[in-house]
Amino acid sequence: MKAAIVLEAGKTPIYADFKEPVPANGEVQVTVSAAALSNVVKSRASGTHYSSQSCSSSQLPFVVGIDGVGQLEDGRRVYFVLPKAPFGSMAEKAVIRPAQCVSLPDDLDDVTAAAIANPGMSAWAAFKERAKLTAGETVLVNGATGAAGRLAVQIAKYMGARKVMATGRNAEALKALSLLGADVTIHLGDGGNAFEDALREQFGGDGIDVVLDYLWGVSAERIIIAGAKAGKEAVPIRFVHIGSVSAPNITLPSAALRSSAITLMGSGIGSIPVDKILKSIGELMQATVPAGFKIATKTFPLSEVEQVWAAANSMPRSVFRMP
Repeated sequence: MKAAIVLEAGKTPIYADFKEPVPANGEVQVTVSAAALSNVVKSRASGTHYSSQSCSSSQLPFVVGIDGVGQLEDGRRVYFVLPKAPFGSMAEKAVIRPAQCVSLPDDLDDVTAAAIANPGMSAWAAFKERAKLTAGETVLVNGATGAAGRLAVQIAKYMGARKVMATGRNAEALKALSLLGADVTIHLGDGGNAFEDALREQFGGDGIDVVLDYLWGVSAERIIIAGAKAGKEAVPIRFVHIGSVSAPNITLPSAALRSSAITLMGSGIGSIPVDKILKSIGELMQATVPAGFKIATKTFPLSEVEQVWAAANSMPRSVFRMP
């Protein structure tokens, strides 16, 4: 079968032939139709993702891709995740356990389903499984101008958030978020005093119940400090860390935790059981068309994986179609 294959650690995948996976007892084969290229896919393929020890990058050669859309032998169209190593999702065939897939609604096309699963799940699972967002609460999305952040704004509104605030560096992209449901946009700038002042105004006004953080680094520090200084006394602020686009570390003043009701938590593989992640994805897929969630996509044949791999970014989401 044709597949995107890593032959050497850290190298760009190539388009070549790979042995076809054979299902063992309790497994099923998927004929893959589409698989999206995300930062998680790239980092797991290179062995730099925090969850890489449990994925196929520990053995060479291997097929890249952690999830995709395809058809089971019984004709069901499904989204699937974490195929058995060394077989990834960017191939004509993959093997999975039935518990690792969710059925797709008829009105959701393969490309959109493949593209929206990972970035949409990051917000859906964070809100549902970690923050336990309830209707009427206020939400801040830190780093809202990427694909995941844009979806987080939309999903927060869909789940009944009373007010959604969004941060970002790109002024035009921030402006566009107003059309997707953002009630307030805050420019990151250099993440300094002006940014913190704008945050303190929001914490001191309507307050902020939930923070979804895709950036970490200085902006996360400023949000935590602003919440500690301006947040209402003893009112919980659930800070959910998802990504570290800006920096891998922060400096956290101990007083920020002692003097506030801020709760810090993470959301991702390891902090949420796989079955709960799949449950979140299933709910997301069912809601995508009725809610009108928007995600920009660009499709490529899998044969172009070498050219697309390095150049692709999160917007629009690159999706490979199988041969």
